[in-house]
Amino acid sequence: MLAGGPLGRLEALFQQEYPDLGGTDAPAVFIRHESEGRLHCELKAYLSPGAAVLAGRLGAEPCTRPALPGLSLLAGPEDSWAELFPEYAHQTPSEWMGRSSRPDRE
Repeated sequence: MLAGGPLGRLEALFQQEYPDLGGTDAPAVFIRHESEGRLHCELKAYLSPGAAVLAGRLGAEPCTRPALPGLSLLAGPEDSWAELFPEYAHQTPSEWMGRSSRPDRE
């Protein structure tokens, strides 16, 4: 993965914007490598609705909620998974369709 620099920058911006996390609708950043049939994959970041301020600073475009399989939590509280994907809250990652990972948390 060659996205280390941009990911580190995104995570640093997130920590700067949201030093104190908590409460409902807490901000979170999820990432996924997507190839869409191409030889090389593209790293996409999905910011939760609670991260709207950061999304605005980055010029991010709104999108629908991403599918769960293949997502990783880059920044934000661990309970973001259950808050943003409540239909999977009672399951473990290995039970989800596909394999989601949580960097530094497995």
